[in-house]
Amino acid sequence: MPMPVKFSPTELEGVSLVETLAIRDDRGYFSETYSKRMFGEAGFHEMFVQDNLSESSRGVLRGLHYQINPHAMGKLVRVLSGAVFDVAVDLRKGSPTFGEWVGRTLSAENRLAMWIPAGFAHGFIALDDRSLVLYKCTAIHTPDAERSLLYSDPQVGVEWPITPTLISEKDKAAPTLDKAECNFTYQR
Repeated sequence: MPMPVKFSPTELEGVSLVETLAIRDDRGYFSETYSKRMFGEAGFHEMFVQDNLSESSRGVLRGLHYQINPHAMGKLVRVLSGAVFDVAVDLRKGSPTFGEWVGRTLSAENRLAMWIPAGFAHGFIALDDRSLVLYKCTAIHTPDAERSLLYSDPQVGVEWPITPTLISEKDKAAPTLDKAECNFTYQR
C-alpha cells in the first residue's frame, strides 16, 4: 500500500509543494518520497528520467536555470540535508503570471518538496552549510538547450532571504527577462 502524498498549489499555477507522510518511531522516521503509483493516485503523471544532486554552502546561489523546448525539464526538488530557499519563475508566454516568481524554504527538517513544471526557471540559495538538494527531472540535461535568467532581474524581483555570497560567472551574466530566450506557451 503506497504512503499518502499531498500536492498543495502555490501562487503560480502548476507549481506545487509536495508533502509525503513520514512514519515515526524510536528509530527516527521512514518516508516514501516518490512512487509512480502513489503520485499517480494523487493525479501526478510526469515521468522522471534523471536525478541530480548538488551540495552548497550557505549563501551559494544556483540559478535561475531552465531548458528550452523540445528539451524543457520539470523538476521535483527536495532537500536531503540543510535548507534552501527554492524559487520558480513563470516563463510561459501568455500566462497570467508570466515573469512572476514563487519561493519556499525546503529543508531536511520540514521534508517538503517543490514541483516545478517545464516552462519555469528554477534556482535556489543555500540557507545552511552542506545543503544537499536532490531533484528528479523529466528530461535529460541537454547543454544546447540550457538557458538562464538573471537571479537579480528587477523586473522579476525575487526577494532572496539572504545575500548571496557565491554565484557562478555564468549565472551573473544571465540575461534579464526581456532578453531571455524562452519558447514556452501557456496552456490552460
